[in-house]
Amino acid sequence: MLSLINLRKIRPDGFTKSESGAILMDDATRKTVIKAWQERKQDVLTHPFTGEKMAIGLLPHIQARLLARHIRGDLAEYPPFVWK
Repeated sequence: MLSLINLRKIRPDGFTKSESGAILMDDATRKTVIKAWQERKQDVLTHPFTGEKMAIGLLPHIQARLLARHIRGDLAEYPPFVWK
């Protein structure tokens, strides 16, 4: 979600470094990131292998089903999804 940084929706002051060296996200920044991810999952794309239009949030499920078909022998090769 680099676009959140580029659009200045999240800023460095939304993070703190703890004594142990861990980087912690404050609640407001966390809410912004989760909201943006939930919105992004609703975007629609056409899957290059199946040709179906689907929400981005369904990609892990579709890829798992394609992998299962390959393992069962229904598909000769597993078709990975590559972002373009």
